Amino acid sequence: MKSLSTLLFWVWACAFTFGQESKYYNVTAEQGDGIFSLLRKQGLDPAKHYGEFLELNSDKIKEGTALKLGENYKIPYADDSFKKTGVFVEAIKDAEEPIFDKELGQMSLKSDTLKDAVYYLITENGTGGSKKFVEDIAQRLAAELIVNGAKVYVMREEVMEAMATDSTVADNPTGDYIKVINKRYLQNTGKYQRVLVIRSEDISEKDNMDVAVYHYNKSSQGQRFAENIQNVFEQNNVSNKAFDNASLIFEDQNSLFLARNVLPAVSLLTIENTTNTSESKISLKPNKKEFANLISNGIINDYVEVEFDN
Repeated sequence: MKSLSTLLFWVWACAFTFGQESKYYNVTAEQGDGIFSLLRKQGLDPAKHYGEFLELNSDKIKEGTALKLGENYKIPYADDSFKKTGVFVEAIKDAEEPIFDKELGQMSLKSDTLKDAVYYLITENGTGGSKKFVEDIAQRLAAELIVNGAKVYVMREEVMEAMATDSTVADNPTGDYIKVINKRYLQNTGKYQRVLVIRSEDISEKDNMDVAVYHYNKSSQGQRFAENIQNVFEQNNVSNKAFDNASLIFEDQNSLFLARNVLPAVSLLTIENTTNTSESKISLKPNKKEFANLISNGIINDYVEVEFDN
């Protein structure tokens, strides 16, 4: 009986210890770190988590907010950390990792406008310079969305890379995206959720680019999402050319397969070199910051419009 009691005690003690430790992780203070800067570098809102940090580290905080260089401090695990609200997803492995690391120290929460919104960003790159350009756009867009309260998943493009060696992937290049998106859609049931595919082909960062936004013709949510993004680009069109506000519909098989099988509404934004711009496309200069801001403004407009209607 005594040995059983001892065993139960140790099981309880281990469970309690694990539960306590799982509430935080340790970070070493660097030169110039105070509580606010340390929390911000971990993707946390200092104003919200300041008190919790003091409780966890009460034995180490002696004078105001001063931290000791080289000392380990406990950082609370938090669902609203930018490390959790902005993540890369490796679709084939269904593995996640934070989008931002060193950038976190310069990021701070602007608003909670998108607090119940979840976005899935897929980049489809051409060759040459366009790949880096579109990846930068997706990262800037993700940052703008999460500092306004959204959860953002960015799909890594290892699906396309695997096509060269795996014929089953080549037959269905979007299948892994669908699997990981639908899984997360169900985990976030009840929230506003949208998919945005950003596709480019051989664009140059020195020349103007043509932008167009498409949607699936059987999705009213996808159409409104696309049109809100499209409207922002139209309003900020730098050329004097008239823009035809006609809705553009998915035509290629990959986009159609994605739209028919993924649970959230999908829109597609295409970028290509300016040639003879058609009435359904907008010509813009390739400014990454401005481009990402235009997309985020359209996305926020759509969310606000949906919330207003509800």
